[in-house]
Amino acid sequence: MTDQPRKELVVSAIENGTVIDHIPSANVFQVMKILGLDKTENQVLFGTNLISRKYGSKGIIKVRNQFFEDREINKISLVAPNATLIVIKDFNIVEKRQVQVPDKIESMVKCFNPKCITNHEAIPTRFKVVDKEDLRLLCHYCEKITKKENVQFI
Repeated sequence: MTDQPRKELVVSAIENGTVIDHIPSANVFQVMKILGLDKTENQVLFGTNLISRKYGSKGIIKVRNQFFEDREINKISLVAPNATLIVIKDFNIVEKRQVQVPDKIESMVKCFNPKCITNHEAIPTRFKVVDKEDLRLLCHYCEKITKKENVQFI
């Protein structure tokens, strides 16, 4: 037996649940908040500023006994467009896919324009995604652009 220091952290596998990998390190806590993981009773494991050969650094979130609907996955795609979603059942990967920014966003994001009707009346927001790379959302009602840095989730 050698006395060399351990260089890796071993994390137990989850039996059932979801792993969200390749999250930009700066957005891990935002993804957790979007998904309500700050209030869940399920076991949540997260890491940030982890080494990634592909992206330099990354974040990861593992959630035991929780699976996400398309609406929640679409929210993830807005702040972590390169994230990978891994669904695990009985310790086996049953689904692995990249999140994708949808073409349209409805009732998820607040319009950046304070004069937009959606900020004054009970009208659900609707956006067309006009730039998936740098995330720019065109409001259906006021036609103003909401940029990535101004996105606020409803």
